[in-house]
Amino acid sequence: MKKTWLLGFGFFSISIGWALYNGFVPFFLDDYLTSTALIGFLMTLDNYVALFLQPYIGHMSDRTNTKFGKRMPFLLVGIPVAALFFALIPFHSQLLTLIIFMVCMNLSMAIFRSPTIALMPDITVEHDRAKANGIINFMGGCGAILAFSIGSFLFKMNETLPFLAVAAIFLIALWIIFKNINEKRDAIEYTVQTTTNKIPYMKELNPATIFLLLAIFFWFIAIQGMEALFTLYGVKELGLTESSSAFSLAFFSLSFVLSSIPCGHYGAKYGMKKMIMIGIVGLIGVFLVLNWVKTVLALRLILLIGGVFWACININAYPFIVKTGSEQSFGTRTGLYYLVSSLSAIISPPMLGLLIDYWGFGILFFAAAISMLIALVFMTIVKSDSEMPHHTNFLNIEG
Repeated sequence: MKKTWLLGFGFFSISIGWALYNGFVPFFLDDYLTSTALIGFLMTLDNYVALFLQPYIGHMSDRTNTKFGKRMPFLLVGIPVAALFFALIPFHSQLLTLIIFMVCMNLSMAIFRSPTIALMPDITVEHDRAKANGIINFMGGCGAILAFSIGSFLFKMNETLPFLAVAAIFLIALWIIFKNINEKRDAIEYTVQTTTNKIPYMKELNPATIFLLLAIFFWFIAIQGMEALFTLYGVKELGLTESSSAFSLAFFSLSFVLSSIPCGHYGAKYGMKKMIMIGIVGLIGVFLVLNWVKTVLALRLILLIGGVFWACININAYPFIVKTGSEQSFGTRTGLYYLVSSLSAIISPPMLGLLIDYWGFGILFFAAAISMLIALVFMTIVKSDSEMPHHTNFLNIEG
């Protein structure tokens, strides 16, 4: 567990980066653009390349073998480059330079995101992975809280300050992980995949994985679209200031943080699928209620409740997807997980932005609730984790 807490600094840096990016970059784009749909599209432009890069990087890390291990080389390259371009974002001089910095930052994030997350199952025994995922998501949630609370304060002082602070956090997190985690020493079983040069998608896509990935896709449609457009919603629908709107999201992240470790514990004790189902049903209710919220106090209270349900889902999803495959495919399955989340990140903000352009911001949470309902349908098809054979593929198809 000590190593898991230390690894959590990697997830901390990823989460604080994405939270700050989603919270404040739309305001930069809003200086140049009037269409919410176009802003939503540009917020996901980088993901079109990351969609293909992250699965490839995850699979490549399964097959990498250096003196630093399988995953660490990707962190050593990706994190410093990501820090550089993250720091450059607020110094854009026009729309073109802003887009260039956004794309380069996200491409460099894609280099180390999958290998960082794949380190968790590498160094954690199977029955502790839901708990471990709770710990690293607790750290990630702390990053999101800092992004929306302290980040909002720094953004009000000077728009460059939160981006420079996060760039420094990236480098500190890399130093902590590199100094404390040695893969060849700390991995449960250090094995390198050498059987194929191709990414074995079809071999990994057994029925449990397929329906689980579909559910993941639709709940990320709801969450990522909501997060990417929430700050604009708060400003234009509720009349909040930019900093107050961004700070409101900190309540969602706060309850997520406080619930992360308990949700991992209960997922290990009562079943990951059961916790995910509770979370989906709860978030459907939260999104429906948000349509009638008009005060800041009520908004933040409902977001506080919503963060608990999101923890039920997000803490247990990744260990669940890992459980449906072999120990030699952690990087590949991590890549598949992020392929689906990247695809939803591409589709969700521009799609919801287009709906907002036609029907106004009031449609945002109705659309999120519908997407969660579809995720619920797919989750009912997936067998519970207790019914799954240990590391068994249901379809024996070579990719």
